[in-house]
Amino acid sequence: MNELQKIQQTAVSLFAKGRGHQPRQEFKEQNVSPIDPVPQEKILEVAHKDESGLIDYHRMEGSSVSAIDKVGINNFRLPMQFRYKDGTLRSHDVIASSYVHCPPGQGAISMSRFCEILTVEAAQGSVNAKMFRRVLGRLRRDLRERPTDHLFRFAFLKLKFKYALKQMSLKSPNWGWQYYDCELEGVEDKDSKIRMYLTVYYQYSSTCPCSLSMAKQYENAFAQGETAEGNGIANAHSQRSQAKCTVEYVPDSDFCVEDLVNLLRQAVPTETQSLVKRVDEQAFAILNGQHPVFVEHVVRRFRYALNQEPRVQDWTVAVEHWESLHSHNAVAVMRKGITGGLQ
Repeated sequence: MNELQKIQQTAVSLFAKGRGHQPRQEFKEQNVSPIDPVPQEKILEVAHKDESGLIDYHRMEGSSVSAIDKVGINNFRLPMQFRYKDGTLRSHDVIASSYVHCPPGQGAISMSRFCEILTVEAAQGSVNAKMFRRVLGRLRRDLRERPTDHLFRFAFLKLKFKYALKQMSLKSPNWGWQYYDCELEGVEDKDSKIRMYLTVYYQYSSTCPCSLSMAKQYENAFAQGETAEGNGIANAHSQRSQAKCTVEYVPDSDFCVEDLVNLLRQAVPTETQSLVKRVDEQAFAILNGQHPVFVEHVVRRFRYALNQEPRVQDWTVAVEHWESLHSHNAVAVMRKGITGGLQ
């Protein structure tokens, strides 16, 4: 009998014994190296089996002496429903990431359960704080090996998606779709307290105040005959810019993507446009002339707007101007600054 036949015979013998789930032994720290190769006979001698009789290797305690901060999945894609403020229900393609804290003594986490929980709960209705509570609670509860085990210390869920909003043209009676890259996150801790976070990426046009003032200075000097340089017309440099704004909001409030977008629009109204006719283009030029900004101006405007919203408990904002004058970018970051808050 060759070596392969011996292994196969051993496997058949093990299955014939009909070993089912064994009670978990009292956990004791073992001096076992986690990098030692696993012998073939150990793979076949796993005592735990699932309901169908297949070996359940991830339940083998082995050398699982250490807790793991985060174990889970990312880049899991699925459609999810979002209810807009006007009552419209729309489906968005979502990329989900989900993790739990893995306690010492649990060999591994069943990754398929993450997918199953997300798929089932996504089919129950629209994305909101209640859905997050259901998912996070199930992650802490259903991923345990046994119902008698302690709940996991925390569970985390992040959803990435593009949120489409109608945007009216500045002057013509037209409108288009503006898409916002968004991230919705929820964390449930050991005390079952949930914290909710929303991130929106907001793109706008920034006109340099220094460049604008020097352009007007030149035009006035040319008109008064003080200089013959150029043709009397100077243009301030402006560029597409982006703000990444993350807020922690009251979990059971009705705060949503549209509310955060409206706050950002109020603070910096030179948002990039989705549909533009000539009359709108001129209106956009006028609007930029009314709101010339450095990155410092922008974060301070956002600070004022966000601090006026009672449903926003904490916030952080990072802006970047993709300079048309320079080969580098201008950046600024500001936080609300509460103790233990967003960084």
